[in-house]
Amino acid sequence: MNRSNPQSSAPAETSLPGYAEGAEVIRVAGDRPQIDQIGGIVYSQVRTTRANRAMRMTMLVPRTPDLKPAIVYFPGGGFTTTDYEKFHEMRSSLAAAGFVVAAAEYRVVPNVFPAPLEDAKAAVRYLRAHAADYGIDPRRIGALGDSAGGWLAQLLATTGGETGHDRGDFLDQPSDIQAAVSLYGISDLRNIGAGFAPDAQAVHASPAVTEALLVNGPAFADSPGAPIGHDPAKALAASAMGHLDGPKPPMLLMHGSADELVSPVQSRQLFEALRARGNPVDYVLVDGAAHGGLRWYQPALIERVTRWFAGALGGPVAKGNGAPDAASQL
Repeated sequence: MNRSNPQSSAPAETSLPGYAEGAEVIRVAGDRPQIDQIGGIVYSQVRTTRANRAMRMTMLVPRTPDLKPAIVYFPGGGFTTTDYEKFHEMRSSLAAAGFVVAAAEYRVVPNVFPAPLEDAKAAVRYLRAHAADYGIDPRRIGALGDSAGGWLAQLLATTGGETGHDRGDFLDQPSDIQAAVSLYGISDLRNIGAGFAPDAQAVHASPAVTEALLVNGPAFADSPGAPIGHDPAKALAASAMGHLDGPKPPMLLMHGSADELVSPVQSRQLFEALRARGNPVDYVLVDGAAHGGLRWYQPALIERVTRWFAGALGGPVAKGNGAPDAASQL
């Protein structure tokens, strides 16, 4: 009669180096890349007569050997602030999905347009010029922004091929992008409050409202300032709705139906205009969502954006194999 060896039925982990009686042994798959955060990156230097301002970004870089698509995040802030390291949940989700994510500041009021767009284009050029340093596929760069940052992401997408706002360094690199996502963004500075109550409309008619300051500047002794409607052509040129000619990269527009700061009309009118011209565009209206707020930080919404970018730009590809043909528009 054979008697089994008591030790033969002992769990295999008891033979692991370092094992001790009572230790818990777990197994973890190594299928998720490490994410490196690199802060304090100066992507551009804005030189004026008496100053030299360093424009900064913070990057999340998946530590993988593959060429990765990149996304530049531009924060909202009412054209007056750029807290570019916010929206951690969204940026982390994109990095975990394999995207290099660069969060960039840009000039705001009292600077006037086109300063923000010049900075946005400089950020894209920086990523292309340093693509080898961060494992970026320079043919696949997208933009993401919320509110005023969405306005900027839209402008980047709709002004592709235009070089009039390319200023500063790395001018040998194109500033075109291959996809854009705008969260409750502004497509036309002339009608941010479209459909709102008369008191809200009066605010947007003021020369002191931030979009008026962005386009026309503040009032000084030699400059009276002006409301946004003072020069409609000038305001339209500072809006995505003023740059509809020609093919555009894929865009995703998302807006909350309960937004009381930036009218949902802003996303609807750009969606309809792009679709009428045959451009690839998706529009998601988030029922009950306000301007910003917790709904925009929920996993379902963040995952929707992440999946959309994966479809528009593709995922990491082995070096030397090239990127998906559909993603390259350079």
